[in-house]
Amino acid sequence: MTGADLLARAVARLSAARVPDAPRDARRLLAHVLGIDPGRLTLVLPDPVPDAAAARLDRALARREAREPVSHIVGLRAFFGRDFRVTPDVLDPRPETETLVEAALAAPIARVLDLGTGSGCILLTLLAERPGATGLGTDRSEAALAVARENAARLGVETAAFARADWVDGLSGRFDLVVSNPPYIAAHEMEGLAPELGYEPRAALTDGGDGLGAYRAIAAGAAPFLAPGGRLLLEIGPRQAADVAEIVRRAGLDIRAVHPDLDGRLRVVEARAKP
Repeated sequence: MTGADLLARAVARLSAARVPDAPRDARRLLAHVLGIDPGRLTLVLPDPVPDAAAARLDRALARREAREPVSHIVGLRAFFGRDFRVTPDVLDPRPETETLVEAALAAPIARVLDLGTGSGCILLTLLAERPGATGLGTDRSEAALAVARENAARLGVETAAFARADWVDGLSGRFDLVVSNPPYIAAHEMEGLAPELGYEPRAALTDGGDGLGAYRAIAAGAAPFLAPGGRLLLEIGPRQAADVAEIVRRAGLDIRAVHPDLDGRLRVVEARAKP
């Protein structure tokens, strides 16, 4: 069969399984099994596809029908113009988190602390965009740190260090920027989430409580690590702005802004340490 034949069948299969954005996912998976960039797929659709590639596509489609994320099937997720390695041990980078990166890049950066770094997408993006900066990414999961280190090597970012830590426990030093995308989904909200999230680490999604536990820990612990005038940037759930801002304010930091994402939802709380 040609690539066009396989693509049509793939779209039909994913649509029948009620997979969102079936045509997009079908194209991404076909490009993956053919070993080409998705942007070149149209050029090769008229060509016959080897049986081995067709078999790989069949297996990939079965995984997607089970609602495994495309990023896990292909092993990569795009974020801020770069591809990051992802596994079930880390949260998938998402477009909403680019709001945090953009806010961070709006001011000079010298030394960054990324709490709960996961894949390393925030820290490594900031350091790639600001080659003169250095940074430290922490995570409780050794498996996540292994993914972050792999991404640092893949992207050629040599100014990032990584350490196992529960938020700021055991850390030292001062940073002019502290960032985090912590677990912010309340426990009672987990059942209503898309099935794809079942393939991501639960601890990266929810604190098992009201969704604010991580912010309390970060706000209480991060202030001593901020240089005078240093910034704290926290990604939040779309209905958490007031609660997180109050938590951060009570920790003695000044709220400077709450940044909306591209959909207009309040997404990032920005605070500063007192000069």
